[in-house]
Amino acid sequence: MPDSYRSKLERLVRNELDAADFAHRDHVGVAYEALASGDFAEAVQRVHAGIRALAERAGVPEKANATITWAFMSLIAERMDRTQHANAEDFVARNPDLCRSDAIAPWYTTERLRSRLARRVALLPDRTPAP
Repeated sequence: MPDSYRSKLERLVRNELDAADFAHRDHVGVAYEALASGDFAEAVQRVHAGIRALAERAGVPEKANATITWAFMSLIAERMDRTQHANAEDFVARNPDLCRSDAIAPWYTTERLRSRLARRVALLPDRTPAP
């Protein structure tokens, strides 16, 4: 039986998750679990710290990106509030667009997301999505 998103969150926080077992879809489910269990800022901090440690352990520290984490967590939190879902698995299944790595592209240029500053600081969007 595959790991639950809650289990993956716990392993991410303890720095025990293998990068090969953490696809973008898992990022969404883990974010859901973190957001469902408490304060937004604390949830983002837990997830970002876990992703940063995972990336460092995998030898790709540049993959940890504060802007991407904060933007996705904000988008997921908003969607959680606006939609019906039973649990993390149901949420992920009902929101396949969030499982695309380009889900925040309407708000951010590639250049901004790839900047050194974006990796360290949660930057504000530099695009306005079309209505």
